[in-house]
Amino acid sequence: MADRYEPQTFEAKWQARWKAANLFETRQDPGRPKFYGLDFFPYPSGAGLSVGHCRNYIPTDVICRMKFMQGYNVLHPMGFDAFGLPAENEAIKNRTHPGPMIERYAENYRRQMELIGIGYDWSRSFRSSDPEYYQWTQWIFKVLLERGLAYQRMAAVNWDPVEKTVLADEEVIGGLGWRSGVPVEKRSIPQWFFKITDYAQRLIDDLDTVDWPEGIKQMQRNWIGRSEGVQFRMRVAMPHEEKSDEEFEIVERAPHFEVFTTRIDTVYGMTFCVLAPEHPSIETLEGFVDEAHRAEIRAYRENAKRLSDTDRQATTREKTGVFTGAYAINPANGERVPIWIADYVLMHYGTGAIMAVPAHDARDYEFAQKYGIPVQPVIGPAKGVSPETLPFESKDGFLVHSGEYSGLSVAEAQKELGQWFEACDLGTRKVQYKLRDWLISRQRYWGCPIPVIHSADGEIQPVPDEDLPVELPEVEHYEPSGDGSSPLAAIDEWVNITDQDGKLGRRETDTMGGFACSSWYFLRFCDPHNKRKGWDPAEVEYWMPVDCYVGGAEHAVMHLLYARFWTKVLYDAGLVPVQEPFQTLRNQGMVLAPTPFRAPREGETLGVGEEGIQITFEEAHSLPEDQVFHRYEKMSKSKGNVVTPDEIVEKYGADALRLYELFVAPFEQNVQWSNEAIHGQVRFLSRVFKLVDECRSAYDPLWRDAIDTGESSEAGKALRRLTHHTIRRATDDISGFAFNTYVAAMMEFLNGVRDVLKTTPASEIRAEASEMLETFVLLLAPAAPHSADELWDLLGMEGFTYQQDWPELDERWLARETVTIAVQVNGKLRDTLEMPTEADQATLERVALESERVRPHLEGKTLRKVIVVPGKLVNLVVG
Repeated sequence: MADRYEPQTFEAKWQARWKAANLFETRQDPGRPKFYGLDFFPYPSGAGLSVGHCRNYIPTDVICRMKFMQGYNVLHPMGFDAFGLPAENEAIKNRTHPGPMIERYAENYRRQMELIGIGYDWSRSFRSSDPEYYQWTQWIFKVLLERGLAYQRMAAVNWDPVEKTVLADEEVIGGLGWRSGVPVEKRSIPQWFFKITDYAQRLIDDLDTVDWPEGIKQMQRNWIGRSEGVQFRMRVAMPHEEKSDEEFEIVERAPHFEVFTTRIDTVYGMTFCVLAPEHPSIETLEGFVDEAHRAEIRAYRENAKRLSDTDRQATTREKTGVFTGAYAINPANGERVPIWIADYVLMHYGTGAIMAVPAHDARDYEFAQKYGIPVQPVIGPAKGVSPETLPFESKDGFLVHSGEYSGLSVAEAQKELGQWFEACDLGTRKVQYKLRDWLISRQRYWGCPIPVIHSADGEIQPVPDEDLPVELPEVEHYEPSGDGSSPLAAIDEWVNITDQDGKLGRRETDTMGGFACSSWYFLRFCDPHNKRKGWDPAEVEYWMPVDCYVGGAEHAVMHLLYARFWTKVLYDAGLVPVQEPFQTLRNQGMVLAPTPFRAPREGETLGVGEEGIQITFEEAHSLPEDQVFHRYEKMSKSKGNVVTPDEIVEKYGADALRLYELFVAPFEQNVQWSNEAIHGQVRFLSRVFKLVDECRSAYDPLWRDAIDTGESSEAGKALRRLTHHTIRRATDDISGFAFNTYVAAMMEFLNGVRDVLKTTPASEIRAEASEMLETFVLLLAPAAPHSADELWDLLGMEGFTYQQDWPELDERWLARETVTIAVQVNGKLRDTLEMPTEADQATLERVALESERVRPHLEGKTLRKVIVVPGKLVNLVVG
């Protein structure tokens, strides 16, 4: 037997044996509890896996392996999120078809996952681009359509005039197309939406029922953006035709618009109002202002079209706007306020118009300062006191300069002003959400076709179930069409079809965005080969919800929100038994790798937050050392800093990689990758192999009989205490996702065993040493399964460690044999004593009085009282 860790001699062997035995195939044995462990649905890229990806796959594998050994039926599947923009763009770049490309990428991912020993049930695997899968994505679309939750309407899209294609928001960078670098334009085209807004409150409320990181929950609450306030009308004040320009009146034919505010208490401080550039009232408003203002309005609106919503709301971007030349009337005090247009107001949030109160809103204050608009404080820290600094955004103050409402607290004013607006029929109190309906349409080829037919009379008909799936046609060219429509629109033989009435109709040529396919894949894993339905209700009843879902926090308000929405819709339709798909969620930290940068040269500029110009590693080697600096960045293909599991496994072994990823830091923390640090795990595994090699001659597979009947020596007792303390620590740490301390416990176990064996050979404590060896191998198995199986085999045992029972904890060995007793004199600590746990009161009192540290504090004094708290302290009262 090798007395060191030599992974090249055995890791591939065990992977082959696991595969031949179908070791990880899902079992549903009656009487066993279930555990569903799942990693986020990955998109397989051409770069393959990095060791950064392993940061979540390995820990999930560890907990699933332990659960199976604990007697659970474990579902641990893996598939691939194959549809969508990244795959299509990469296929266009590589001049290949996305289908075969994704198949190659997925196969490489599987190879790498098997290389590091991940125990997936590959018999349940699928790609979201498989027709057998997206047939049921289309069926769920029809469920939403039938329930009034899918609809089509005109909506603005990002249009690249050079690429002649619609761009997703993430493809617009600083208002420019990501490939062309030219300003994008806004165009309105028919788009499909899912009515997620109908579920806004339930999506907030049910966050209280799941075990998720609080940060993720709060991100979802903020994204949904529930707010309570007042929505009221503002009438436009036009110049009086027979009086001077300074005199205004409300004219019936003039437009009006509505604003929503959560701070109706500040309405007396409104000094201007703002419309979003897309607000429909603007076109009517232009008819009542002079040509100079009309020209400025049109120019500003045209510029705003080129910006994405993300750019418009960036906190670092300077506020811009244009005065319309028109005014509106503040209904609270009858004063006129100027109407501005500004792109920091979005049409799809609220009403697309705001009352601006610069004294009490930072964004409005910045805008007012820039354009010289008056600022009127109406909330102060105390009654009758105006704020000293602005903007004053506290909700705990009192009203000032607010007419009859002055002196009221913010809460009182919100209630009374809300009632006044409703009584005067000026507005209504309402709940509003920031969340917008989910835009699902993509004018792209590589996506799930939307299963509807547009009839000649304009009716939308769902494709019958028996005609699903609507498959993507085989095409040579799938690039964007050049006119904004989907490439599918040009395939007449696919588009033209007879509708349900026997008349000529047209297929919908938009495809669904990739988030549709990843919003239900966890259900398909429960029953992946069902040809008659998306899933058998009994299978979903058994496996759902997912017990542990693991992946990156970057998906907090997209995938996780959409999956929750679809699950709730399916629950309401009576199709699934759960309202929440993922009971427990855990987010891993990122893996950072050193990335070379250099200082900018003449003529080069840095972006916001950038510290230097990123260069390749080849460039870094060609420059003088003093011109290059390294910074730890997220490991990614674009940064050129990827470390692959292939190179690490070849050099150090899969188990060393697994242990390193688990041990390097707490699961949630970012880590800085270090090849050198893996050496520590290689040394640890070698020490484990050496220990087993030295002790295996003393191993007795019948140790249970001996240990139950025999009397343990002091060394044997010490070894048993160490063994069972480690069982408790390993079990609790893995369950609590404290993988770094789990590995640390194994290292401490090894050190503790070594200390015992220094004084007593294993041959003299055969039963206890045998229990230790068996326990050590089984506790190590989830983290280092190849090594564990190799050691198990070399101990003469049959089967795989995965099939063995998790070590059983004997609580008796957790009890401490000694306790620390504090000795006080008149309440002041004078000594501590290590005493047997069974020591009685008289013994504790005697030992305390004999203490050399205590006696000097008793000399010349009378002992008046002795207070003993068993197991904790002895207090000597003297005088």
